[in-house]
Amino acid sequence: MTQEASAITMQTSTLDLFSPLVHEEDLTPDCGIEIDDVCNEIRAAVKGWGCDKSKLISSLGSTMPEDRLKISLRYKEIFDKKLKDVIQQETSGDFGTCMKYLSLNPVQAECSMIKDACKGIGSNATILYSILCGRSNKDMNLLKKTYYKTYTKDLHNLLAYELSSDNWKLTSACLQASEEPYDPDYHTIEKAKEDAEMFWEKGQGKWFGADEKAIFKIIVTSPTNYLKFVNDAYAEKYGYTLLKAMEKEISGNGRKAALFHFKAKLKPYEAMAELIKSACAGIGTDELLLTTCIIRYQDVLGRVNFAHEELFGKSIHDRIRSECSGDYKALLLALVNKVCPETV
Repeated sequence: MTQEASAITMQTSTLDLFSPLVHEEDLTPDCGIEIDDVCNEIRAAVKGWGCDKSKLISSLGSTMPEDRLKISLRYKEIFDKKLKDVIQQETSGDFGTCMKYLSLNPVQAECSMIKDACKGIGSNATILYSILCGRSNKDMNLLKKTYYKTYTKDLHNLLAYELSSDNWKLTSACLQASEEPYDPDYHTIEKAKEDAEMFWEKGQGKWFGADEKAIFKIIVTSPTNYLKFVNDAYAEKYGYTLLKAMEKEISGNGRKAALFHFKAKLKPYEAMAELIKSACAGIGTDELLLTTCIIRYQDVLGRVNFAHEELFGKSIHDRIRSECSGDYKALLLALVNKVCPETV
């Protein structure tokens, strides 16, 4: 067995990014006076001529996803205005985009990210697969339902138009929310060996061209701890991991999406850390990707930052400081420091 195969962390199911409170879909959660205080701070920051960006950073930048769910509801109750509309009127640029997502509850924010990723000529494939691949069944079902309620468009139909080839084959499989619940009597070592052989037959063992659909079915439907069994069986028999096999057999955005999906199921914090790094790679920063990562992963940024430091020798804070500037930088740092404060 290779070191890469044995190092994968055992999990029972794909990580939920939406919290239990978000999944409750309660339109009247217990907010408390602290939520009212934040709403009043936001109101004070945008009242009058122009807005006080430092106050907005202090108020929304110091929140967590569950706070923002409550704030988006409570602000409308107190001031009879949607917070998103207020924020969009008062802010712009990368700072404004980040603030727009923070003005929404976590699921609506991801729906808005998907919509933004599909604007213009061609879609932002990286943002789309980072949101739609490697998701739990619960998260995916809530995301699909919320997208339709918000935009009266079916997410499946939208993405069928926006994506193509292997990228669409994988995304369409992920949209089914079909990860099986782990059953030790069914998901056995023997079955894992059979699926490992199937993976080989549909990939490198196939005479002409890989059967990506069959490969994607295995990595999408397998519960995470069983997928580790398949990975171990494959490495034992063929000398390298499923990850390496997909690198060889799949190309383009489909390969990037498949590798992300696999890592997100078995090594989620490393996958997130690598995605944040990729947003800052090369000439220029992909601000939209960086923004979506920091907001979507905020609940687990402590673990992601640890993985980032282990992989790249620097913190997420350092990466933001070196890649961003102005109010946008201050806002992202506030969101990260809320979860993992920097030590002086």
